[in-house]
Amino acid sequence: MTISPNPRVLDTPSLAERLRAGDRAALARAITLVESRKLEHQHQARELVQMLLPFTGAAMRVGITGVPGVGKSTTIDMLGSNLIASGHKVAVLAVDPSSARTGGSILGDKTRMARLSAERNAFIRPSPSSGTLGGVAAKTRETMLLCEAAGFDVVLVETVGVGQSETTVAEMTDFFLVLMLPGAGDELQGIKKGVLELADMIAVNKSEGENRARAVAAAGEYRAALHIMQQASPNWSPPVILVSGLDNLGLDDMWAKVVEHRKKFEATGELAQKRRDQQVKWMWTMLEELMFARLRSDAKVRALLPALERQVAEGALAPPLAVEKIAAALGF
Repeated sequence: MTISPNPRVLDTPSLAERLRAGDRAALARAITLVESRKLEHQHQARELVQMLLPFTGAAMRVGITGVPGVGKSTTIDMLGSNLIASGHKVAVLAVDPSSARTGGSILGDKTRMARLSAERNAFIRPSPSSGTLGGVAAKTRETMLLCEAAGFDVVLVETVGVGQSETTVAEMTDFFLVLMLPGAGDELQGIKKGVLELADMIAVNKSEGENRARAVAAAGEYRAALHIMQQASPNWSPPVILVSGLDNLGLDDMWAKVVEHRKKFEATGELAQKRRDQQVKWMWTMLEELMFARLRSDAKVRALLPALERQVAEGALAPPLAVEKIAAALGF
C-alpha cells in the first residue's frame, strides 16, 4: 500500500504495519512525522507511538557522550559494525547541534559513520537539536521507540557533548557511556562532576600507539575520581577502560560491560524501575513543553510580551513583576 504524501490523510495503521515489517522508508517517514512541529502531524504522531508501544522496550538503550573531538562517531561506527557482525540490529540516533541564530544544522554524522552506513541492519538518523535543552532533539524518546518497534535491538544515542545533553540522554537510556581523551592531568579539573556522577562507564578513547602511556595515566585519574564519589547503584561500580575506536581495540570488552550491567539491573529489578521513572519524567517534560507552547500562543500574552520584554531589557521593570503580569493575563 502506498502512503499518501499528504499527512492529513495518512493511514497510520498502514504506516505502523509497514514499520513493524522492517520497511526502512516507513521508519524514516514515521520519525519525520514525530519530529514535525505542525499540530496535525503531532496528533498523528501520538496515535502512531501509542499503536506501536506494545512492541517496544526490548532494546538495549545506550547513551554515548564526550567532548567534541573525542571520537564519538568513529567509535560508534566501529562498535555498531561489531554488534551487527554478532547478529544485532543497530539504530544510531545522532543529535547535531543547531545554530541558535538560524536553526541550521550540519547533520554530518552519517558521513562520519561510513562503515555503519553501508550495513543493512543499521539505521542512522541524524537529527538537529533545534535549540532544545542540552542539544537533545525534542523527539528523541519517540524516535527510540519507533526504532525498537521496527526491530532494532540496540539503540545508541550520541549526544552533542555540550551543555546539559548528558543529563537529558541519561534520563532516557539504560546505560550511559562517557568517552574521554588520554592525558587527564589538569584536564581532570575541567570535567564536570555531574558527568562523572551520570557515567555507568568511562572509556578512554584514542589509546593506541604513542597515546597508550597517557591513556593509562588518564584512566588512573578517572578511577580515583570515581572512587571518592557516591555511586548511583550499590550493584554497579562504573569501570574505566581503554579503547581505540579507530583501531577497534577494547570495544568488545566495552560492550561486555554494557551487557553485564544489563543482566545485573534486570536481576535486581533496577532496570524496570528506571524505565518506569523515565516514562513519568517523559510525561512531565512533554507537559512542560505543551504548557510553554500554549503560553506563547495565548493572545493576551502575545499582546503583552513586546512591551514587557522592552521594559525588562531597559531595566524599567523587574523580571519577577513581568512574570506576575504574564501569569495574571493567563488567569493564574
